[in-house]
Amino acid sequence: MNGYVKKAFKKASKLSNEQLRNILDDLMEENEVLYSVLESITTGLMILDNNFCLLRSNAITESRVSFLVHPSDPKVSSMKVWEILNDEEIAQFFKNCEEKEITNSSDEFSIATEGGTVRFLNIIMTPLIHKGKLAGRIIQIRDITEKKKQEVILHRMENMANLTNLAAGMAHEIKNPLGAISIHIQLIQKALAKARENENVLPPKKFVEDHIDVINEEIEHLNKLIMDFLMAVRPVKATLELKNPTRLIKGIVDFITPEFTSNNIKVNFTASEKEVKILLDEKLFRDIIVNLAQNSLEAIKTRFNITKDSAEASTENEWKNCSEKSPFFDIEAFCNENKYILRISDNGCGMNSETVSKIFEPYYTTKANGTGLGMTMVYKIVKEFSGEIRVKSEENVGSSFTMVFPIPQKDKKLLSAKA
Repeated sequence: MNGYVKKAFKKASKLSNEQLRNILDDLMEENEVLYSVLESITTGLMILDNNFCLLRSNAITESRVSFLVHPSDPKVSSMKVWEILNDEEIAQFFKNCEEKEITNSSDEFSIATEGGTVRFLNIIMTPLIHKGKLAGRIIQIRDITEKKKQEVILHRMENMANLTNLAAGMAHEIKNPLGAISIHIQLIQKALAKARENENVLPPKKFVEDHIDVINEEIEHLNKLIMDFLMAVRPVKATLELKNPTRLIKGIVDFITPEFTSNNIKVNFTASEKEVKILLDEKLFRDIIVNLAQNSLEAIKTRFNITKDSAEASTENEWKNCSEKSPFFDIEAFCNENKYILRISDNGCGMNSETVSKIFEPYYTTKANGTGLGMTMVYKIVKEFSGEIRVKSEENVGSSFTMVFPIPQKDKKLLSAKA
């Protein structure tokens, strides 16, 4: 059709009005077909000019992203695309592309709907070429929510396989209290049977109550075991969203630093130089770092014998920052290929090899009043984020926890392109 129009245009001066009207009718019909195709595509499409102003979009785009100014508004043609979008992160994506003169790029975003649910979008930008020259950008907006949900479901199903070992451990824990209860009930039964044979003369009051007290204690122990077990096996209720972890860590560091500083413990935070986003739940991510920070604080205070009084007394003679004996708490974040790595270290009392090997097991604790579930929950949350966690520790030297989280595919491509 395009070749036919060019030929007709060259001969326009020789064509009759009837022939010109036929050509215009053909062009209008072709335009309507192309417009119908654009509106029928299930992917959101936006066409931008070289100034990143919106030229055209299809209807489904409005169901993917929300606009501050409707695309049909005449003033949109003179506004940058980020000025008409409601989502800050998506707007910033386009702004960065314009500033860096990027023509090919992609990114994933999580957006909250009015109903409170979270949807995931994949935005792909490719160049619009006309007559061999760059004429703008073509933007594709795809809803990948179902794909993300399926990935989460598959991951949770894999984690459920670990319940077999957990259940076996629970069965072993229950056997001992049940055995104790059985023995003490048998002793009471024998005492009562003997009393009936001896003219119903009951055994001393204290004898029966001692056994009942033990039974009650074991029942309470059983109840605690069951409650802890339920907490350990209950699925983590994570609302996964694409977030910049480094920005979240900065806020958490600001929150925990005063408690360390009050004990004259130096806090060091090294942020990742690369800006990436990973799938995580903001609240649960905070729980991981706070839990590890509290463990580090206790370990440091134990090794350096820091008490409230000693901390206050040492304010005038603080630890030297460069000394190996100075207590410290380090958080380091960096990217390595397609991984986001978070390392949390301290020079506290450390752990022996047995503790290191069992630290993530439910109910295992070295604390007098510990539940043995804190590190289990840390492990579960990291796994929920599709991550891995490793620990290194040496007694009277310190401990280091390294967490590795996957960077979504789109970020991996961008990092590789810059390398």
